[in-house]
Amino acid sequence: MNQLPFEFAGCQLAALGSGALWYRDAGLLVVSDLHLGRAERYARTGRGLLPPYEIRDTLNRLSADIAATAPAQVLCLGDSFDDDGAALALDAAIHGEILALQAGRGWVWIAGNHDPAPLALGGSHRQQAQIAGLTFRHAARPGATAEVSGHYHPKATLSRRARGVSRPCFLFDHHRLILPAYGTYTGGLRWTDPALQSLMGPGATGIITGTRPLAFPMPRLEGAKT
Repeated sequence: MNQLPFEFAGCQLAALGSGALWYRDAGLLVVSDLHLGRAERYARTGRGLLPPYEIRDTLNRLSADIAATAPAQVLCLGDSFDDDGAALALDAAIHGEILALQAGRGWVWIAGNHDPAPLALGGSHRQQAQIAGLTFRHAARPGATAEVSGHYHPKATLSRRARGVSRPCFLFDHHRLILPAYGTYTGGLRWTDPALQSLMGPGATGIITGTRPLAFPMPRLEGAKT
């Protein structure tokens, strides 16, 4: 399993190459921003046609992470569906796959800005959760500590020569940890975006996802949070 261990808020965590977070001591696997059903929403709202394979691809990767870690609990950190309509539009086969992934373990759906309503799926549905010393919510809050969130879909650019090439990344400092988007059809904000620069404190670190997760200092721009 491709992973990079790191410490956050006194907890020993691991960033998986897929973009999932593994908290072994709590038996907890965390994923954020699956955005299941984006192709369906785009077609329904007239935004264009996308290849309708993203749900199965995302769930296949999640299934692999669950098989590798055998978590006691899975926490989906908001925007699990592209909107409530996409959740309602799941076909029976996909619905069955999600229920199979939930079998034998706890499952928490955190509400996001795309999917705020309760879902007609198993598991518990919360605005936020406190688990083993950490607070989990969809979007970061100013002044929070020991907070794990998603929402921003952070991405890292590692070389000026690779202009326009970026990879999803985790971001963390002494107080907050922001997960990358896990879904197949998700864009993101580069770690130099003012929104992320203002949230992350000095000395923040990015962990890029992929075959071999790697940690890099988050670049700081003039006027960024100090």
